[in-house]
Amino acid sequence: MPSLTSYHTFALPASCQRLIEITHLDELRILDIKEPFCVLGEGSNTIFIENFAGSVIVMKTKGVYIEPRPNDTFVRVAAGENWHLLVEKLVDMDIGGLENLALIPGTVGAAPVQNIGAYGVELAQFVEYVQGYDLKTLEMRKLSNSQCQFGYRDSIFKHELKERFIITEVGLALPNHWRPNLSYGPLAALSPDNVGVKHLFETVIAIRQSKLPDPKIQPNAGSFFKNPVVSETIAAALQRRFPDMPSYPADSGQIKLAAGWLIEQAGLKGFSLNGVQVYEKQALVLVNQEHANGDALKAMIDVIQRKVSAKFGVNLVHEVRLIAATGEVALSVE
Repeated sequence: MPSLTSYHTFALPASCQRLIEITHLDELRILDIKEPFCVLGEGSNTIFIENFAGSVIVMKTKGVYIEPRPNDTFVRVAAGENWHLLVEKLVDMDIGGLENLALIPGTVGAAPVQNIGAYGVELAQFVEYVQGYDLKTLEMRKLSNSQCQFGYRDSIFKHELKERFIITEVGLALPNHWRPNLSYGPLAALSPDNVGVKHLFETVIAIRQSKLPDPKIQPNAGSFFKNPVVSETIAAALQRRFPDMPSYPADSGQIKLAAGWLIEQAGLKGFSLNGVQVYEKQALVLVNQEHANGDALKAMIDVIQRKVSAKFGVNLVHEVRLIAATGEVALSVE
């Protein structure tokens, strides 16, 4: 059974029945998959908590096409391309829009699934279409931005098209009249009149590197929990109890809280359990500290969810995909 330890950045011990690397789209058309399957990019947002009783399909397709248009720049990218290297390539060409999303690990094909976002910017703002192979119709299919049903760390690929649609290509539209987005956190200290695409890109990288561990050195899966979204009433009640609690406006008049802050205030920053640690510099990140296993990770998730719920009355949902023997599972407080 092929090992999956090197195929996901949290590096838990796990294996699968079949490991299939796709380097050309024609290879998708001859797939014969009857057992459970999982599609993988670089495994930066996926953790195998058990041996997987099926096929793991790794997208390795490459290709970037860039076309200037009257009002924007069109960028067509194959699913297997590295996300950060794409952002860097565009920044070097002075094409702005994605610089706030610098250093987010993973592939381009994985990015739309959870609608990656950082520092006030979400991928959905720039997606023109997502193309993929439909395992039900056995045909290529192209979805418009609205058809992708993007939400906060969410999309149709997590729901209706889950385990049916293999993303092969993403089309992006980046506006010609670039303006920096400095609305979030430490970026607000920058001046919109003096910051350029390259400067903003480098600033985001510096901020992320100061807070987030390198998965090649400390195995991790990046931001582990979604920032919870609550009603204005709940947020106001919490703000009265915790005046220093950070919060941000969300859609439909709701309020987004900072999951990392909640975990830290629950006294868990730096906490270790059976080889899994809440990262000492950023409580939103969990690291595989001492060759942990799936049971250890599940125990840590349970501790975090219960302590945050007890202190704040807020339920944390993990952003990272957890793959058990037959597919993805969701862990929550009973």
